[in-house]
Parts: sequence; C-alpha cells; structure tokens
Amino acid sequence: MSETMNPRPLTERLPGETAAAREAEVTALLLRLPALLGEASDIQAALDRVAAALAPLLPFTHADVCLHDGPEWSVSYEVGISTHWSARRTRLDCSPIRSVLDGSLPLMVSANALLDPRQIFAGACCEPIFAHQLRSRIHVALRSAGQVIGALSVSHREADHFDAEDVALIQRLAAPLAPVLHALHGAAELRQQAHGRSQTQASEEWLRQGSLQLTQALEQARQRIGMDLHDQTLADLTRLLRELEGAGPPPSREALAQALAQSIDDLRCIIDRTAPKLLDLFGFHHAVRDHLERATEGERIQILVEDLTAGAPDRLPGETRTALYRIVQEAINNAARHARAERIEVRVTLAPENTLCISVDDDGQGLAHAGTRQSGLVHMRTRARLIGATLDIFEHVGTRVAVRLVLPPAETAA
Repeated sequence: MSETMNPRPLTERLPGETAAAREAEVTALLLRLPALLGEASDIQAALDRVAAALAPLLPFTHADVCLHDGPEWSVSYEVGISTHWSARRTRLDCSPIRSVLDGSLPLMVSANALLDPRQIFAGACCEPIFAHQLRSRIHVALRSAGQVIGALSVSHREADHFDAEDVALIQRLAAPLAPVLHALHGAAELRQQAHGRSQTQASEEWLRQGSLQLTQALEQARQRIGMDLHDQTLADLTRLLRELEGAGPPPSREALAQALAQSIDDLRCIIDRTAPKLLDLFGFHHAVRDHLERATEGERIQILVEDLTAGAPDRLPGETRTALYRIVQEAINNAARHARAERIEVRVTLAPENTLCISVDDDGQGLAHAGTRQSGLVHMRTRARLIGATLDIFEHVGTRVAVRLVLPPAETAA
C-alpha cells in the first residue's frame, strides 16, 4: 500500500458531487463494513480492508487503530506509514491521544498537530508526528459496551486538511468498527494468555537464573572489596606499622598523619563503592544527582534530576529504595558510557493508582547502536522483579529506562 492513501487529488475530492451523492457513498461503505470485517482474521487485516475502502472518500497519509492493552498501555495498528507506534506498546500517559484514550475527550481534531499541546507535551511519544509531518489529525474514541476501548485515527501531511464532513465520517465509521475490533483484540489476548501459560515455567527459570547471577555479582563484589582492603588499606597500614616498629627512625608526626589520612580516604572510597552512603544521609534525589554528576564529569552532557513526589522514594523500605537507586545508577552508567548522549534526565513522578515512576532518558543513539552491557540489563530487571516493580527499556528520542512501583497506601502523595 502506498505511503499516502490519496487516490484522488485533494482538489478533486468532490468534483460536482452533491451532498446526497457523498452520503450515498458513505452509506455504501457502512453497508459493506460487515462483509469487510467478516473476512478479517485479525485487527491488522481488518484495518487494511477498511482503510482501502475509506481512501476514495477521505484521502489520508496515515491511519491507525489504538487499543487499550491493560490498564496502563496501548497497542497500535497502522496503515499508510509504519512507525514505532505499531512496533511496540505505548504507555497511556505518554500517548499523544491520551485525552481520547482515557475518555476525557470523545474526539480530538488538530488542524496542525505539530503545534497542538494536547499531542505535543513533555514525555509524549510523538516522534512519528514530526518525522512524517502528520499535521492534520482526527481521533475518535472507540466504544464497546459503554467503555472506551481505544481510538480510530486518520492523519494527513497537509495542515487543515480535514473538514466537518470528514470528522463525521470517522465518527460514523468508529461506531460499528469498535465492537469488532474489541472482539478481535480479545481473541488475540486469549491466544497470548495460552502462550503465556506455556512460558510460565521458562519465566520462573529466568527469574531464578537472574537471582543467581545477581547473587554471584554480589559475591564478586564482596571478593573485590576484600581484595581492595587487602591490597590497599591493609598493605598501607602494615607498611606504616613496620616503619613504626623498625630499627630506623620513626616517621614524623606530619608523615604519620598524612599516611593515616590517605588510608582513611582510601577506605572511604571502598565504603562508598559498597553502600550508597549519600542515599542514607541525604536521600534519593541528592544521591542520584551526585552519581549523575560523577558519571558525566568531564563530558559535555546536560543533566537534569527532578522529583515531583515530595521525596516518595525516601519513604520506602531501605531494601526497596536501594534497589531503585541501583537500577537508576546502572541506567545512568549505560547512558553516560554508551549512548553518546548530549542530555540525560532523571524524573521521579507519581502516576494514577499510587504508582511511583522513575525514568532515565537520554537523547543518544538508541538501543540498536548502544553497547549496553547485557549483564547490567539482567541485573536491572532482576532487581525490579525482586521488589515487585516493572521495568521497561525502549527507544524514546534516545533511550528511556522506566521503572514503576505500586506504593503501599501509606505512601500516597498528599
């Protein structure tokens, strides 16, 4: 299918056609809809058939169906242009059409989406809008059994391309389309659940192996600490003791103080590498910022650490807070070392249903080209699962690492 679904030039959309003639074409399309959908075995096939029938009536560049996929996610199916919207799930709070998906708006019409703050906002997954210049956009809520299950959208590169008749057509099309798409999506979910049950044992084995690797990593860290203490601190103190007990003149008071101060500094460095001391003394926000500054020291990387939760991470149990810090620490290290980023941002927010959200964003080269250590990713995922959090790593401008943790009721923000 061509990138632009526009079989007739815009200036010839309705040459000499009366309103009655257009209504007849629309009615014919609606009457054909059951047959078109009856031949489709999945959502993509249904969208392909409907889009081909719609194009003569309403030229468009891009069309998609976006459906709820769980309480916090959406999944998209596209025609006309293929973007990352259909390549992976999108968080509802990051969707450019979140106001339609959450039921706040029954429809959204943008004459120029590139300038529409409803679709272009901080954290929005709106790259395809700019990449393909999708200016004119219509989004209509899909409802089944009284509930919003998703949205039907059409877009065109030209600004102010659609008119009131086009909006009405998409609304009329959405009504009979919604229950069919809902049923097809439900069938797909059942197939996924059946497949998921067969994968449960594999998932449990993955967690067991991940926990084992994390335990091994901790043991290696302990061994490294032991070697550091033996080869550095203990060696320095032993040498100093020999100088004091030796036959020669003892070191001066100043030399002794300098040697002890150096040993203390070395010991502090070992302790700091072992336990996040700043986390305990000054809190999550300060510890993360300190680590981000250290990780980007000497590099021309802009940084931002923002906590909009009034310190919610610091009200968590110590083990949970430390695990979140270690995940963020690893994400920062990967971004600073491998992403070739010019900006790294860490944000702590609260989402609906009392969910703590921590994201690490960079504007670097993305996952495909980054040399991120696989062992680091495994440890991050294992730490998240051990505290009951979810971890998502996906391309978003550069790369986004997002960890989400449902808080106990007592941790609800005031």
